[in-house]
Amino acid sequence: MRYVLRRRAFRLVSVLLLAVALSLSRPLLPEAAKAYKAPAFAESDYLGDEASFDGDVQVDDSSVEEGYIGFSAMSENPLKVQIIQGDSTYTYDLKSDGTPSIYPLACGDGDYYYRVLENVAGTKYSMLYDDQIEVVMEDEFQPFIRPSDYVPYTKDSECVKKAGELAAKADDALGVVQQVFDYVCAQVKYDKEKAKTVKAGYLPDPDETLKTGKGICFDYAALAAAMLRSQGIPTKMVFGYVSPDDVYHAWNMFYTKETGWVTMEYEVDSNSWNRLDMTFSSGGAPTEFVGNGGNYTDVYYY
Repeated sequence: MRYVLRRRAFRLVSVLLLAVALSLSRPLLPEAAKAYKAPAFAESDYLGDEASFDGDVQVDDSSVEEGYIGFSAMSENPLKVQIIQGDSTYTYDLKSDGTPSIYPLACGDGDYYYRVLENVAGTKYSMLYDDQIEVVMEDEFQPFIRPSDYVPYTKDSECVKKAGELAAKADDALGVVQQVFDYVCAQVKYDKEKAKTVKAGYLPDPDETLKTGKGICFDYAALAAAMLRSQGIPTKMVFGYVSPDDVYHAWNMFYTKETGWVTMEYEVDSNSWNRLDMTFSSGGAPTEFVGNGGNYTDVYYY
């Protein structure tokens, strides 16, 4: 019995050694390549059929669960929209030719009050329309995965096509952020002349920024937001102040459940919004402008 066991053990070892030898003699097959897969493209459509009317003002609040609200109005005078929740007031310029505008409900769930204002003289405005609505979104990321007037793009935008090409090279969401980060920093230069002459009410065009290869902080932030959002990565465009000189500035914050991406001044935390300042990283601001990140003061999210 002991002899039989030894012989069987010997045969088993021989078979294992042979299997190892055969495996070493063959080229190793690569593991199935991982690739980032973007979720379905998130739209933000103005639905005229769903809009409420009051004179020359239309408001489409049929998609507030998706984090945005639409306005359209006709007037011979300049118009503004204010969207208010609690202590936060967002004021926008509204086109007066009936062209619809999309604005994010950036303060999350809660009761919103909104109004359309018409310029009557100088800096004075009168109210054309006001209403309020209770908002419960599908999730907190909805306002930051879609286009808006401040972050305009469509499925056919050149920046979205480029983002798709970059995402195809990435394994996961962090890889997409890294690809976009590197690309924008390499391709877009800070436009100092534009920074001196830009007028109030300016809105960015991410495709134009991509085409010209230059822009101001608003352009950087809008381009990065458009590219990342189009690939399903929640991205805020943030306006606020940066010390030591309290410069009014625009940057991004993105959200991912993953960890591990560390590049330049940015270290990614899991389950958290992470700051991304493309203007600084592309050489558009001196080092002391950013510091350790503690000198940023967020004011508005778009």
